[in-house]
Amino acid sequence: MARYAVDAPTLIHLVQHGFEGGEHQLVAPNAIRTDAFGLLFAAVQRGELTQSAAFELHERMTALKIRTLGDRVSRRTAWNIARDHGWDDLQHAEYLAVCTLQADALVTIDPEMAARAAGIVPLAPIAVLVNP
Repeated sequence: MARYAVDAPTLIHLVQHGFEGGEHQLVAPNAIRTDAFGLLFAAVQRGELTQSAAFELHERMTALKIRTLGDRVSRRTAWNIARDHGWDDLQHAEYLAVCTLQADALVTIDPEMAARAAGIVPLAPIAVLVNP
């Protein structure tokens, strides 16, 4: 069984495509569901999703088994990653820290996250979790 770190946009993508778990374990920072819920809210505000659809995706995200971390070690690792790369905040670094500590690779559909992750953690395509 492989362990993959996922970010909020990827979590939404997974539940939109019927991912219910499987042979691989997902890991993420504690904030993943809040981050994803915020993305759903923004999509509703832009008219891309109905509120009902957003709530349904939220229910699926909540039901999905994800190992979340938010301990001192992961927070310190995120701090160090952000500091070492000159970033202004910790948001992306939290996901990379969890990947560094607990996952085999990061799966992301977000080009900015992929660019930040390059050279820090291994990346894996979304296809390892669900067929696009």
